[in-house]
Amino acid sequence: MSTCVTVYIDGRPVQAHAIESVAAVVLRCGVMPMRTTPAAGDARAPYCMMGVCFECLMTIDGIPSRQACLVPVREGMRIDRQFGARSLR
Repeated sequence: MSTCVTVYIDGRPVQAHAIESVAAVVLRCGVMPMRTTPAAGDARAPYCMMGVCFECLMTIDGIPSRQACLVPVREGMRIDRQFGARSLR
C-alpha cells in the first residue's frame, strides 16, 4: 500500500498516491486539457507517459514547462495547467 499525499491542481486539493506521476494524477482526476499550444491554442494531454512527446507540459511548483509524466507527486505540490506560451518567470 502506498502513502497518500495531498497535491493542488489549479488550487484544488486532490489525494494522490506517492508512487504516481503528476500526469497520472491529473489524468485520473479528469483535468483537461493539461495545456494549450502557444500558436493555435490547441488542447493537449499526455500521450506517451514516458517523456518523449512533451505533450504533458505543466507548471509544477511555480516552474513552467515541466514534463508532468516524469515528475513524481509529493505532499503539498502545486500543479497548474499551462495555457499558451510558457511563463518566463
